[in-house]
Amino acid sequence: MKGEERRQKLIDLLESSDQPLSGTFLAKELSVSRQVIVQDIALIRASGRNIFSLSKGYVIEKNGRKSRVFKVIHKPEETREELTMIIDLGGSVQDIFIYHKVYGLIRGDLHIASRHDIDYYIEQIESGKSKMLSPTTSGYHYHTVMADNEEILDLIQEKLTQRGFLAQLQDYEPVDFWKNKKDE
Repeated sequence: MKGEERRQKLIDLLESSDQPLSGTFLAKELSVSRQVIVQDIALIRASGRNIFSLSKGYVIEKNGRKSRVFKVIHKPEETREELTMIIDLGGSVQDIFIYHKVYGLIRGDLHIASRHDIDYYIEQIESGKSKMLSPTTSGYHYHTVMADNEEILDLIQEKLTQRGFLAQLQDYEPVDFWKNKKDE
């Protein structure tokens, strides 16, 4: 199997799965080494596809889904409320990242798509084994949120605003994460 054909099969495997797929599983399925899978993932990412590495394996951003980055602020004890609001409105939280003036962007994959995922995340944080990133920047952080359409993302943005969780971008922030509807 040639490289391009293998990478397409890799994309197909990831798109057809609702669960993360391990590098070992993918290597076995495609009859190659794990190192070849790592290289193929890098090439696929370079072509513009979003593939995320999780502790349980790889997941791919499904074609047709829309994403938007939200800058939010809240207290740590309001995390469950924020995540539940996004999930209940039809979104999934792909990541969390902060912009630190000294360290730059610090990002962690979340892939929270259900209340069960929220429970697991909160459990892990509350166990004391890990800490939230947001307190490092006084509660300010960002989430990449995915949904089936722009209307759902608009509703999520509206509800985050109403709740007071949406935060304003500052001049020093490196990227304008807001989608300017006037430019569409």
